[in-house]
Amino acid sequence: MSRNDKKIIINSGIREKRAAVLVNDNLDNIFFERDTYDRDAGSIYRGKVKDVLPGMQAAFVDIGNDRNAFLHLNDAYPLFNSKQRHLYSQKNLKINQVLSPGQEIMIQVTKEPIKSKGAKITCRVSLPGRYYVFLPHDTRTNISRRIDDQQERNRLKSITGEIVDDSHGVIIRTNAAGKHKKLLLKDYNFLKSLWERIKNRYYRSSAPKLLHSDINLIHQVVRDHLSSDIDRVVIDDQEDYENLSSFAEKLAPNINSRIFLYERDRPIFETYGIEQELKSLMQRKVWLKSGGYITFDSTEALVAVDVNTGKFTGQKNLQDTVFKTNLEAAKEISRQLRLRDIGGIIIIDFIDMEIKSNREKVLEVLEREMENDRTKTSILGLTELGLVEMTRKKVRERLGELIQKECPYCEGTGRIISETTMAFRVIRKLTSLASRENFQAILLEVHPDVASVLIGNRGEKLNILEEELNKDIYIRGNNDLHMKDINIIDKGSRKRLKEMALPVKEGGKYRFKIEEQHSENESAGIARKKGYIIIIEEAGDKVGEKVKVKITSVNRTYAQAELIA
Repeated sequence: MSRNDKKIIINSGIREKRAAVLVNDNLDNIFFERDTYDRDAGSIYRGKVKDVLPGMQAAFVDIGNDRNAFLHLNDAYPLFNSKQRHLYSQKNLKINQVLSPGQEIMIQVTKEPIKSKGAKITCRVSLPGRYYVFLPHDTRTNISRRIDDQQERNRLKSITGEIVDDSHGVIIRTNAAGKHKKLLLKDYNFLKSLWERIKNRYYRSSAPKLLHSDINLIHQVVRDHLSSDIDRVVIDDQEDYENLSSFAEKLAPNINSRIFLYERDRPIFETYGIEQELKSLMQRKVWLKSGGYITFDSTEALVAVDVNTGKFTGQKNLQDTVFKTNLEAAKEISRQLRLRDIGGIIIIDFIDMEIKSNREKVLEVLEREMENDRTKTSILGLTELGLVEMTRKKVRERLGELIQKECPYCEGTGRIISETTMAFRVIRKLTSLASRENFQAILLEVHPDVASVLIGNRGEKLNILEEELNKDIYIRGNNDLHMKDINIIDKGSRKRLKEMALPVKEGGKYRFKIEEQHSENESAGIARKKGYIIIIEEAGDKVGEKVKVKITSVNRTYAQAELIA
């Protein structure tokens, strides 16, 4: 099997830093850091208990943020004395037996605040290094499941047993594979010293107080992702390049030769094709190479993922097409969940498969692909309805929530009012105004699509509406308006409104920019003045040009004109 080409590409902007992991030039992971967004996961605080809720088996803790953080009984385990641990094992321990309002405790943020919810915290502190995760409140030694060579696992456990004392535990990280004892000892001693500094800060401070925050994004990505199979790290800022090189020298001197400064004028994310991939992550629909596609729909409770064959018809039979589409989708879903940083409950609706072995194979591929995800995931299997249930730990806001906001028009539904429905709403508003106020004519602006429905072909629908209401109605289409907007410009006498509504006069000479060809007569061009349409003969080939015209006729909804020298 050929070796994968892996790179880390870092864009160090003025107010935003972005880091991307590429595998064979395909985006495999993306990370953001902004001056408007605090990456608080992993931060350690001295907090003060504000409220204890026995009914929820939880407490709310003030750590100095806008909202108090949430601490569940299970995450308060390091605070238990021997009697409380016995009660906990018997499921008889209550949170108010451990915590009380005003009590000050050391906690670590495990999940950042999301929308109206405060941060989730734990008393089980962990400190990640390059080769170890230091666990001050544990005494066990665990090892990454990604290290699958049994001889190497035994070697690492043996070395770790020699250098780690019995007062705490560690997790041996994937990066430790193949590393010399000297490097492992250096990483362990650094983490142990860091823990001592954090404890000293805790004893010298009062709540709420930040005791420790994780390293910045650039250093964090290099620490966690720059393993032996990463070919190069490319960064586009001189100062950050020098800082990163200095950090790498302390972290592991052998990796410094793989860090390069990007010096070209073209933006680094454009050069490596990352910018375009980021835009696709904002789309609901993801196309598969086979022609099938996946859709992602988010709600407050869960994320629904749907798989469809789309353009893919296959070459053999329907079940073969379905199976191949589902296999491809299983791989892409794993990648998209990671890139979009989707957490919580996830429901996947694969295309129905009649053959049991095919269903098992698709589930097996999904499980194998999810093993590459550093975020904790759990696949619960198929439901009776054939849906795959899974969970993925939610640490921070999804990518979509970070770089997008809820649509102010559809309010998150993904749907807006149609032009036909809006046209009827306009008619009801005009009917109401005509019954309550005394005027002869009215001028209003709406979205062009709504105007088209109201006016109808050759104005027949507008004529009917005027007869029904006994009013002269002038309608302008305005592209700057949203579909649901109605702008009543003025209402009053027929003479005054006609002069206001018709911005050109018959026989008048004007200069207009041709915006588009006429849809039914390509030799004619369309110009607009204040939303009013001017149809200009023999101007269909002058789109984008400014021309001089003479108005030959003026109608309620449009005027006609001819080119003049």
